[in-house]
Amino acid sequence: MSIAICPGSYDPITLGHLNVIRRTSRIFDSVVVCVMHNAAKPSPMFTVEEKLDMVRRAVSRYPNVTVDTSDGLLAEYARQYPGAVIVKGLRAASDFEYEFQMNLINKRINPEMETMFLTASEKYTFLSSSVVREMAMYGADLTGLVPNEIIGDIQRKAQLWRKN
Repeated sequence: MSIAICPGSYDPITLGHLNVIRRTSRIFDSVVVCVMHNAAKPSPMFTVEEKLDMVRRAVSRYPNVTVDTSDGLLAEYARQYPGAVIVKGLRAASDFEYEFQMNLINKRINPEMETMFLTASEKYTFLSSSVVREMAMYGADLTGLVPNEIIGDIQRKAQLWRKN
């Protein structure tokens, strides 16, 4: 059985993320979407529990996709899935540089781990969680940027952030 791991902070999950997850689910028998803690992003908008809930609702239509979380290193997390492939979506050359560097570090920690890069569909190359968070803070329409089932969650959280 082929297994893929799609790691990310998913703060929040976007249609770009979902596009990569959907495409990965067509290539692999089983996909684990792993909500990771990202130390480089010390102030997430959503708690891990909120992100898990939103991701689960967004991927519920894909029967071979499960959702998990880890607050450790991806290379260590991947050890529990022997032969799994890490799948990372790339939007631009800058993504490639960062992800290539991370791949080299991960291979040093876990030499058995393989990484596959999927380029983003062109309509999502501009889209990131940080763009969604900023738009939400200004009350912009998030339709077409994030899964419909989580728009209300993002709007409510942004409204709370605006008040603080």
